[in-house]
Amino acid sequence: MNRQKPSNRKKKPGTEKATPRQIRSDILRLLKNNGEKAFRSKEIARQLGYSDNAVYGLFCEVLAELDEKHVIARLKGSRFTYKPRPTRLEGRLQVNPQGFGFVTVEGHEEDFFVRAHQMGTALDGDRVLIGVGAAAREDRRPEAEVIKVLERHRKRTVGTFRSRGPFGIVEPDDLRLTHDIYVAREDFHGAHDGDKVVVSIDAFKKPHARPEGAILEVLGSADNPATRVLALAMSLDVRARFPEEVLQETEAIPATIPGEAIRGRLDLRKKRVFTIDPEDAKDFDDALHIDILPNGNVEVGVHIADVSHYVRPDTALDREAYARGTSVYLVDRVIPMLPEKLSNEVCSLRPHEDTLTFSCIMEITPGGEVRRYQIRESIIHSKQRFSYEDAQVFIDDASAAHPLAEDVRRAAGLAQTLTDQRMAAGSIDFDIPEIKVILDETGIPVRIVRKERKAAHRLVEEFMLLANRTVAAHIAGRKPAPPFVYRIHDHPDQERIQQLATYVRALGLRLPVKNGKLHPGHLNDLLHAVRGKPEEPVVEQAALRAMAKAKYSTQNIGHYGLSFSTYTHFTSPIRRYPDLIVHRLLKHYARSEEGPDETLLQSQCDHTSERERAAVEAERESVKLKQVEFIRNHLGETFEGVVSGVTKFGIFIELVDSLVEGMVHVRDLDDDFYEYDEQSYRLVGLYSGRAFRLGDIVTVQVAAANLETRQVDFALI
Repeated sequence: MNRQKPSNRKKKPGTEKATPRQIRSDILRLLKNNGEKAFRSKEIARQLGYSDNAVYGLFCEVLAELDEKHVIARLKGSRFTYKPRPTRLEGRLQVNPQGFGFVTVEGHEEDFFVRAHQMGTALDGDRVLIGVGAAAREDRRPEAEVIKVLERHRKRTVGTFRSRGPFGIVEPDDLRLTHDIYVAREDFHGAHDGDKVVVSIDAFKKPHARPEGAILEVLGSADNPATRVLALAMSLDVRARFPEEVLQETEAIPATIPGEAIRGRLDLRKKRVFTIDPEDAKDFDDALHIDILPNGNVEVGVHIADVSHYVRPDTALDREAYARGTSVYLVDRVIPMLPEKLSNEVCSLRPHEDTLTFSCIMEITPGGEVRRYQIRESIIHSKQRFSYEDAQVFIDDASAAHPLAEDVRRAAGLAQTLTDQRMAAGSIDFDIPEIKVILDETGIPVRIVRKERKAAHRLVEEFMLLANRTVAAHIAGRKPAPPFVYRIHDHPDQERIQQLATYVRALGLRLPVKNGKLHPGHLNDLLHAVRGKPEEPVVEQAALRAMAKAKYSTQNIGHYGLSFSTYTHFTSPIRRYPDLIVHRLLKHYARSEEGPDETLLQSQCDHTSERERAAVEAERESVKLKQVEFIRNHLGETFEGVVSGVTKFGIFIELVDSLVEGMVHVRDLDDDFYEYDEQSYRLVGLYSGRAFRLGDIVTVQVAAANLETRQVDFALI
């Protein structure tokens, strides 16, 4: 008996009770049954009998989702056709410390889940060929197995050496490397049990064996606090040592400015230029001057170290700076992008010295509007180096005397106007609390204090934002706009924003979200509502996680967080390679020279964005390491904390003073049987009704602190 094809079965108009799953199934069945034939969306709906307005609207949403996830193929003229499901794909593996992993495949919105026993000989970061498993239910990630390692990402790693007599092993510091490295005795190269070492990864042939390698460098004893920080950073792919070739090139750079370097530059040495930086800073890459003009407007000069004059393309120095991408500010040291002779001496805008700069000089109205500007190669002579604390004294005390005190106060007033203007335009006012770990002379943490962000910090921040914005608009305003490096920040993902709204609702807060979209002003209202309250850090961190990550790109899509249509990074070339690229491009275009290939420039944007992420992770983890070291010295003591997260496995607690985060495990809550309420992010005692919810203030006792995993366990009091 011939059965009629489902794709030709008509439904009575107005009687459909279709669900998204049914519609998805019908669309895929229709396209598959018609082979290579392509249909417009209305043709598909007509064939399936979706004539009811409500069902047709749902049909359009499902079709758009299938297209977005590349489940079906879209041809020219917005026609859709069947797309055979691939069984083998190439992608990049990311391993979770628990052993499983995810493979990101270009063109696929969802990552592929790989179980630990399906990983083969792949390691974190490898480019792999995967076999795709059977389609999963809609609420689960697609699964895959690693068939082959196409490209080994890691050639070396850092860890703790353990002697095993005739051989040794290295336990990687990076927890995403879940295998110890085997080292033959002849490859110990001076390593002793308990040393932090750099080890090569030479071979990994069998999934149930260990990768094999040799000791490349001994960093020092794992018990040494300074060695622990260095090893941690290097394990996260931070380059700590400069090659000899780079150091030799740097030494050949003259410490004084030759006369020919000054010719053609705007001479600003008579201006009242000053710098404001942290007390312990040595790499001063930005300076300011501020003058009142006869028309009542203000001239603000933002002067940036002219690194591009010294670091030339296609040199060993430039290649190393590009490889690093950024300076890394660890808890106990700075690992600079450039050798210290450049970063702390030749390029640094030190007081009472002539320095080559690249200046953005703006005429600004009292209301904060930039009327005109010029961007010029220049030379300055900084009159004074202020710390943030120095500048704050002048801002707070109108009677505080100094030849440049009035300049600082005038700059602070204008900066406040710029801040108000930016907030009114929708810029998001994140004020994430930061901490400073006070170390003794041996590197042991003795105190943790919160950093205060005052008007002096905002003063510098606002003028850097303005200069960056002005430079970006200078290039983007050209017709046609030449290739350039923009700092972009996309709109937040709709699903994450919806999750944030649900999350804060559990705290009794409201975040208006419409169709998965969030107006920045509403997010600001939320942040201001919790300012100064115990739950402030919890909400701010949750909001930050919901945001997209800022990155570098040749495609100018604007900066959502700052509410700028055009933005770049121009103001820190000593410590950020993208700023160095921007300086070079500005000079090219000022000389009417042709810009670089846009594809090449985009690859540089991708690389520097990746290096920035690595640096941020290293900086964050180095602080976390010292927090764990600090709290380990307080085992058994009690502290006040706030509930920062609730899961079915336990409660995350963040200590109020030190921002140390740890967990109270459900297995240790033995006073009741607790159930997890997913809707309200609560753990609720079945018998007592006792509940733990986000933002609750609790008292905890420090139960354990593990330096290797950087995890802290608390017990509730």
